[in-house]
Amino acid sequence: MIQVREYATITTATHSEPSLDRGIVSEETFDWLIELNEGMKNSFKLLVVQNHQELKLNSYVGYIQSPNGEGIEILPKTGLGQDNPEDSRAILQKVLMSSLQLEAKEYGAAKLNRTRLPIHEWIFKQFLDQLKLLVSRGLRHDYDRVEEEARFIRGQLNIAAQQRQPPGKAHLFHIRHDVYSPNRIENRLIKTALSYVKKFCKSAENWRLANELSHYLDVIPEVESPMSHFHQWQNTKLMQPYNAIKPWCRLLLEQLNPSFQKGRFSGITLLFPMEQLFENHVTACLQSQVSAGSKVLQQRSSMYLLTHTPEGSDVTGEWFQLKPDLLLSNIGSDQVLDIKWKLLDADENTTDKKYNISQSDLYQLFAYGHKYQNGTGNMMLIYPKHRGFAQPLPMFSYSPELHLWVVPFCIEDDCLMRGDWEGHFASLSNLELKDIA
Repeated sequence: MIQVREYATITTATHSEPSLDRGIVSEETFDWLIELNEGMKNSFKLLVVQNHQELKLNSYVGYIQSPNGEGIEILPKTGLGQDNPEDSRAILQKVLMSSLQLEAKEYGAAKLNRTRLPIHEWIFKQFLDQLKLLVSRGLRHDYDRVEEEARFIRGQLNIAAQQRQPPGKAHLFHIRHDVYSPNRIENRLIKTALSYVKKFCKSAENWRLANELSHYLDVIPEVESPMSHFHQWQNTKLMQPYNAIKPWCRLLLEQLNPSFQKGRFSGITLLFPMEQLFENHVTACLQSQVSAGSKVLQQRSSMYLLTHTPEGSDVTGEWFQLKPDLLLSNIGSDQVLDIKWKLLDADENTTDKKYNISQSDLYQLFAYGHKYQNGTGNMMLIYPKHRGFAQPLPMFSYSPELHLWVVPFCIEDDCLMRGDWEGHFASLSNLELKDIA
């Protein structure tokens, strides 16, 4: 397995020096990556083909395994300099757990289980640990209706079928009865996820535990097309012991996509868009810490950029929906918060570099400010904190009435960094903010 980070270059040039920004793979894996990328939607491309020897990754993180067994672990880019792989992996684990919306006690338990395992093996371990706990408590059983022929009457006699019984089978009875068994949809989905883990894990500890647990689930069949059945998972009070394993099971069934072409294994992918993971993590932290009487609303979409009446039509339509990442809703007012997984550089404070802030992001906030805040008030852009961006930037102004604050968010401490912005966001002033070290 090779280890790289977001936006790294993947090459077949064996004479180059491998690093987190440059991974060397075989030609077979290189060709498979191109094939995999071509099968993805245009808006979710895994990589950019630079030439016949080099590919450049986008902002997906996770794990890829090619058909020849060569694995690539992709970690988040968390600093402008040389990242520590273990720190980057810990950050990925943390934001991934926020995206799974784990409860606080489950979050803490999983946090204690961090190891130096690659990210996919760590995910397998979380699933297996939860399954082991579930098995120790006992799998939930349910009654299954069985119809069969038997020598003795058990349950209910199927009279219609019995009347059609030929004379040679008169000694057999058509019966219906219920069997109390663990063969219910939740257990079948878990068994399917376990079979994925058992097949693709390479950690000796994970394989041993997966093999041990598979014996407890021997009588349970697997599910074809598991995600089409996931909506049948019950969330009743009796199923509360399953709450901890459900997000890990869903993640494996949704994201771990082993595929086969004409009977030949064609690789697996376990990838996540880092922008979405970071947004989910920041959202979860702010929602749990915001002051009473205020709400942090995600992906509001009540406003449009413009209205338009097509020629020959008398119907005026609203075009280009505006969806800020977060809306800080107070009594009688709203404030836009937008989240970006990009690395700013506070030292690049020239009119040319502009801290590495994207011009398109500022245009986007300008539209949000005029539509959601009527062109007045304060908005916030949130970026990840790192050594090149450790404190909030001075205020930006679109006009004397509309202002923008650019604030770092510390993933390690789950908080915004203190600064002058606090006086303009009353709902956030009570958060567990972090002082500048």
